[in-house]
Amino acid sequence: MIYLTILFWLFLFIVFYTYIGYGILLFLLVRLKRLFKGTDFRENKTLPEVTLFITAYNEENVINDKMENSLKLIYPDDLLNIVWVTDGSNDNTNALLKNKWKENAHVLYDKERKGKTAAINRGMKFITSSIVIYTDANTMLNKEAIIEIVKMFNDPSVGCVAGEKRIYDNSINDAVTDGEGLYWKYESTLKKLDFELYSSVGAAGELFAIRRELFEPMKDDTLLDDFILSLRIAMQGYIIAYCSSAYALEYGSANMREEGKRKVRIAAGGLQSIWRLRELLNIFKYKTLSFQYISHRVLRWSITPLLLFSLLPINLILAINNIYSVYTILMMLQISFYILAYSGYYMASKHMKNKILFIPYYFLFMNINVFKGIAYLWKRKNSENGIWEKSIRSSYN
Repeated sequence: MIYLTILFWLFLFIVFYTYIGYGILLFLLVRLKRLFKGTDFRENKTLPEVTLFITAYNEENVINDKMENSLKLIYPDDLLNIVWVTDGSNDNTNALLKNKWKENAHVLYDKERKGKTAAINRGMKFITSSIVIYTDANTMLNKEAIIEIVKMFNDPSVGCVAGEKRIYDNSINDAVTDGEGLYWKYESTLKKLDFELYSSVGAAGELFAIRRELFEPMKDDTLLDDFILSLRIAMQGYIIAYCSSAYALEYGSANMREEGKRKVRIAAGGLQSIWRLRELLNIFKYKTLSFQYISHRVLRWSITPLLLFSLLPINLILAINNIYSVYTILMMLQISFYILAYSGYYMASKHMKNKILFIPYYFLFMNINVFKGIAYLWKRKNSENGIWEKSIRSSYN
């Protein structure tokens, strides 16, 4: 029983640290570092040439909105290139870009669809600007986004800039909108604190930028191109800066089934990334970056979900053998949490609204999809491309 007790408290500590404890520790470390704040490099300098790089597959429904949004971005026209890579698209994506927007956008098209990563690798061969800003076709940027991102590159130690992802508040309280929105608010806070401590741990494909010369081609079957690309730049000794004043807005998934597609791919991509970035686990070589990477990403995508779901059966055994103890209290708290999560699931399935119950439901939903991600990764282990089925967003039903 002593070994089971040790396992329980160890598992509980890791679960707590992964989802809450790291954030608390990060906050305290950043508060300490602020006492020794250094130079701010974000003064105005000569503006560089920039490429807005958009990969798209059959995005005819958003082309016009995306182009109108892109043309409203505050940046000199002669220094801003808008490039679309539309490999494999067989709807009206190319027709719209080449007809209605031919004066404003450059289209790179290949008839074969190999996935987003392959499209990025191919498209980057044609890019000559010093700064490349990646964004998704279905996300809209605030008009100051490019200017704010470019300022961050005035610091020569910055090799990548991660923008902020935000979910449209469309006044519809459902499990996807509330769950994903809250998740990204928490993620944004962690990313900001990560950067203040040393470096953000990866970037989101909705909006991030790199120095062109730091780009390294990735394997075509890479699932999380944004994460791999940005972390490899950090492994070269550069910082991933976080810029909350440059943000991308997008709608949440149409429903939990569509959201599940995203979460499974992200989970599978996370596990794939852990293997491909395994050198980054060497804390003696990468020091603070490794500490942040393991704490913020590796634990979430690997052992913590398993430990989370192991806690209840272990707790049950300990509670049976230690009635009227702390284990009984902890078991009741766990059971209550699962009941709340199931209630959130039930209400979501009946299209009933309850923001509080959607939080535990979404939390367990994310962790369950880690196991589905393992199965997904195993099924496609011999795949040579990064093609996946897109999730339908709520605004395009």
